[in-house]
Amino acid sequence: MTPPTAPATTPESTTGAWQATHVFYAANPRPFLLRCVRPLVAELEADGLLAGYFFINYWLEGPHVRLRLKPSSPGAEAEVARRTEQAVDAFLAERPALYEVDSGFLNDFYNALFDIEFPGGERGHYTDDRGRMNLRPNNSRHREPYEPEFGKYGGPAGIELAEWHFRHSSNLVIDALATKNLHLRTVLLGTSAQLMMVIASTFLPERDELTRYLDSYYAFWHRAFPGTGFIGTDEYDRNYARTADGLRDRFARVRAATAPPGSPRSLPGSLAGWAEHCAELRDRARKLAVDGDLVFRSWDGERDERITDPETALPLLLSPYMHMTNNRLHVTIRDEAYLSHVLGRVLKESA
Repeated sequence: MTPPTAPATTPESTTGAWQATHVFYAANPRPFLLRCVRPLVAELEADGLLAGYFFINYWLEGPHVRLRLKPSSPGAEAEVARRTEQAVDAFLAERPALYEVDSGFLNDFYNALFDIEFPGGERGHYTDDRGRMNLRPNNSRHREPYEPEFGKYGGPAGIELAEWHFRHSSNLVIDALATKNLHLRTVLLGTSAQLMMVIASTFLPERDELTRYLDSYYAFWHRAFPGTGFIGTDEYDRNYARTADGLRDRFARVRAATAPPGSPRSLPGSLAGWAEHCAELRDRARKLAVDGDLVFRSWDGERDERITDPETALPLLLSPYMHMTNNRLHVTIRDEAYLSHVLGRVLKESA
């Protein structure tokens, strides 16, 4: 989507420009995040070279991690770039991904995503002479432009807030990878469900509004992948009975803790810190809306829309915030849709 005009760098800016490194790694990203990204970020922060960072997982031209680093000053840019290249190259030499995507199911899966997201003339330089998606070499890194999605996150002020949030979300996920058995599907989905409960309940405390939102969130993914079999309904309902009781109790506890006069600190472990962060994120987003600082791109991509009503702005921001945390956890879109479906059903049946 076409972004609103981004602000130029001002003389008062003290931080360096964001750097984006795409690391193509056809394997679970957990080793890369724990053995490369985590120590790299810690080292850069300890030496005063880093003002921010975050990562996302992506599939275009092959599975890869997009690592974004913001140097603490323009003078730190070259050193941050050098250390990043050195750390990534050392990791890929020591722990290369052995699977190749250019054959088998995953290539067909990524090409199905490509057909949906890049129809017709939008494909540009992403295709080969057969019309299929190009694949970057496995175990390779590429310096790319940093292209924030201004239209999705509310313009320059919204992007600044999103970058602040993404750093916390990235830290949360990396800590979870280090301390939880997220390679187990039940643990991964349980972790994702609880994080979704917290941020959604914080942004939308009213039961009916939250229920409608979760239903619409599922419907969005269902519409986004029509006829692919990626997003189902019948199989979701068959699995529901096995999880309903536990989800119902936990969701009630989360909603009680995140709505006044509840206390986020009553939640266990890292959920308490996540709830406090989400409350601050909501309050900052609400203030940006009231101050007239959030400018979104319309759904048809034809115009910018300044949204000053927090009740309209918060659901718009909640969706990409929630989705990108699931993305960092390496939760599939299919599983994210499943979780939104069962969470919405839990709310309806416990009303």
